[in-house]
Amino acid sequence: MAENGTDCDQRRIRMSKEQHNGSFTDSSMLSERKQREREERLNIVLWKKPLVTLQYFCLETLINLKEWTIKLWRRRGVLVCLLLALAALTALYYIEGAHQQFVRYMEKKFFWCAYWVGLGILSSVGLGTGLHTFLLYLGPHIASVTLAAYECNSVNFPEPPYPDQIICPDEETAEGSISLWAIISKVRLEACMWGAGTAIGELPPYFMARAARLSGAEPDDEEYQEFEEMLEHAETAQDFASRAKLAVQNLVQKVGFFGILACASIPNPLFDLAGITCGHFLVPFWTFFGATLIGKAVIKMHIQKLFVIITFSKHIVEQMVALIGAIPSIGPSLQKPFQEYLEAQRIKLHHKSDGAVPQGENWLSWIFEKLVIVMVCYFILSIINSMAQSYAKRLQQKMYSEEKTK
Repeated sequence: MAENGTDCDQRRIRMSKEQHNGSFTDSSMLSERKQREREERLNIVLWKKPLVTLQYFCLETLINLKEWTIKLWRRRGVLVCLLLALAALTALYYIEGAHQQFVRYMEKKFFWCAYWVGLGILSSVGLGTGLHTFLLYLGPHIASVTLAAYECNSVNFPEPPYPDQIICPDEETAEGSISLWAIISKVRLEACMWGAGTAIGELPPYFMARAARLSGAEPDDEEYQEFEEMLEHAETAQDFASRAKLAVQNLVQKVGFFGILACASIPNPLFDLAGITCGHFLVPFWTFFGATLIGKAVIKMHIQKLFVIITFSKHIVEQMVALIGAIPSIGPSLQKPFQEYLEAQRIKLHHKSDGAVPQGENWLSWIFEKLVIVMVCYFILSIINSMAQSYAKRLQQKMYSEEKTK
């Protein structure tokens, strides 16, 4: 399979060279035009052209809704089956009976899993830029559970209010009885669901490259064009970034399932290239997605989870706070808010009602809240800019096709 794909690439490269030497002598002008159009699209952002950006965003949204409606209509049989299943589940949800206890349990688990899967998708799907949901949501959740587990000497937090709020259980437990494995098991579901979401978010580059290879079309996608250029200039690559991308591409192409698994199991900013490579060389879907799912939802998530748990274990946190206090001049002033924050969290863990918890604003929590708001707003702005630029690309392609037909 990989050899056939390589032969096809070599034939394509030879054909492109022949065309370049023959009829398409203006390829340099075409590349200059594409570069100029790309620069024009990148200038369509809210802080430079707000009215044009919002107009293009609305038009692109309408076009996408129309395309999705057409796709749903073509698969109306599947849609009808899904609607019937949804109607049956709705009836089951509202009909009283002994099954309601099981229904409520499944409802809680479903929305909890869907929440983390959605955050994982947002982290890797792109849409201009990914939202760093591990740093904003999953990492703090694991850190909170870790700190609470060492303070309570247990992970059997009462449900409810867990997971919305963590309080210590009523039963007393021996000091130091909490284990690392108990904390890992407590946050395994949400961590694996988040990892599964990141695996789902890696599918668009795979499907885009696969569809382009099967149809023979050249999609106007910058990452895919970069991948094509990398294949053409593979032998002359000199810089570190190009060699790293080629190493990922060769690993995925030659090793297959285990190469994809290795790339997915470690923090890898070049994994989008692995998805494009798998789609371009027509790697079977379940080979790509299976390896990606195992790597991201099982192996990588346990590595990240273990790192966060160890970092926020009780003795390491106390040592970090002590080191902050040892900084000359500004150490005590920096140490105080950390100590106040940790003390407030300990008090909150041992209170059973919100009214008994002392209310106070800590600048650490205030900064984190504002950081979350800023990053979410930037993510929304990047989606608006990306969709507006997609519509500008449609206009440029339409203009180019009209010029060719004249």
